[in-house]
Order: sequence, then structure tokens, then C-alpha cells
Amino acid sequence: MTVEAITVRGGATPRGRFPHARRAGEFVFVSGTSSRRPDNTIAGAEADEFGATRLDIAVQTRAVLENIRAILAEAGCTLDDLVQATAYLVDMNDFAGYNAVWAEYFDETGPARTTVAVHALPHPHLRIEIQAVALARNPISSTTRTSTTIEEEP
Repeated sequence: MTVEAITVRGGATPRGRFPHARRAGEFVFVSGTSSRRPDNTIAGAEADEFGATRLDIAVQTRAVLENIRAILAEAGCTLDDLVQATAYLVDMNDFAGYNAVWAEYFDETGPARTTVAVHALPHPHLRIEIQAVALARNPISSTTRTSTTIEEEP
């Protein structure tokens, strides 16, 4: 089985030594993805001149799903290929806003989903992060990738 690391050119750089996704056989495992932009600003996070912040779960959720869409595209997949997603919310009071945006992208035939509350995410302005698994039907496109062949034992 071939295993490939996928990093999206022009995407936000992961905040650690890991790829945006990893393809193993027919599955693409998307690393935890936030609303962070390539310039390290955060969609859905605004600060006024006094430093007061406004964090918008709907904007962040939409940006996360669009970032996942871009990662999946690099793997030759679409959001329709998602089979499972786990969402991490900093505050379950954001659940309704997140759920409403989710419904813009998916219906009851979409991926299996789990949503959990976490104490914090890697940046204080992040309200949501999603990791996902997709079924890959197509060959990988022009990504920055590293391949490893894993020998299966008999």
C-alpha cells in the first residue's frame, strides 16, 4: 500500500511537523483544520482598536470547510467523498451556528460526524477545528507530497 503526505501549496502552513492530509490506500486522512489563512490571520476573528475581539463561529466554520475542500482537491477528492468528520468546538454555545453552516454543505447523507467540546485550540481566536476522513477515488493531483510504500505482512 502506498502512503502519501499531502501539503497544499498556498495553504496555511501546519503549526507543526505534519501534512495537511495523508493518503493511505483509498482513504485520505485530513489533519485538524482551522479557519487560519495562508497569511496566518483567522477568518471570523476581528479585533477593534481597543483589542476587543469578535469571533464568528459561522464564518469560521465556513472557512474550515472551504480549507478542507482545498485539501481534498489536492488529493483528487471533493467534500462529497467525506465519510467521517470530527469537529472540536471551544464552546458548545457555538453548536447552533456551526450546525447551521454544516447544513449548508451537507444533509443527512453526508459524512458521519462527531462534535466535541475542547478546552482550547492552538490559537485563542480559533473557535473550531475539524479533522476528517475521505474515500479517495481518483489519483492524487499536483501536490507537494512524499510517498512511502508500506509492505503488508502475509
